[in-house]
Amino acid sequence: MASKTATKDIITLRGSAAIVSEFFGYAANSILYNRGVYPEESFARVKKYGLPMLLSQDEGVKSFISNLNSQLSEWLEAGKLQRVVLVIMSKESGEVLERWNFSIETDNEVVETGVSREKSDKEIMREIQAIMRQIASSITYLPCLDEACVFDVLAYTDKDCAVPFTWIESDPKLIANPQMVKLHSFDTKIHKVDTLVSYKNDEWDEE
Repeated sequence: MASKTATKDIITLRGSAAIVSEFFGYAANSILYNRGVYPEESFARVKKYGLPMLLSQDEGVKSFISNLNSQLSEWLEAGKLQRVVLVIMSKESGEVLERWNFSIETDNEVVETGVSREKSDKEIMREIQAIMRQIASSITYLPCLDEACVFDVLAYTDKDCAVPFTWIESDPKLIANPQMVKLHSFDTKIHKVDTLVSYKNDEWDEE
């Protein structure tokens, strides 16, 4: 007689780091597409998180995000990553127009002892879906970017964290008197990611 065994989704530190770093890659692609930083035709459609997603086919962007994911995963496993910020700037003036801020809380007990946590993969996916939908609808609540833009990624790590030579010290690229929109968060039970976008408030320029 066949028996049915109930299984729970076990989340390890390495597994959680992989989920979060992969999320950053897809979120970055979605932001670059939806904010028009790269032309629409340079993206290919894929399915991820139960949603149609778009990935840049630009070789420079693909290489950048691949290297970014690897480094973020390493820092996440070490419990050293505090925040990741994707910054959109004017290509001509360098003025910061938007900051997509992803703050990370890490369960230090897991980092120190190696214990695992339990959470349904489907529940994590639903939480990520909600964020991706908000990014996709960003055109409805963010000002139009009507100039050529470039992007950069800032990583905030613990002070004792080893930083590879490919990363350089940077100013925080802040926006004066920004408007802010808080987005959904997701939690693997090891890493919790809170999302916030801040953007240039043109009303201040008119006063």
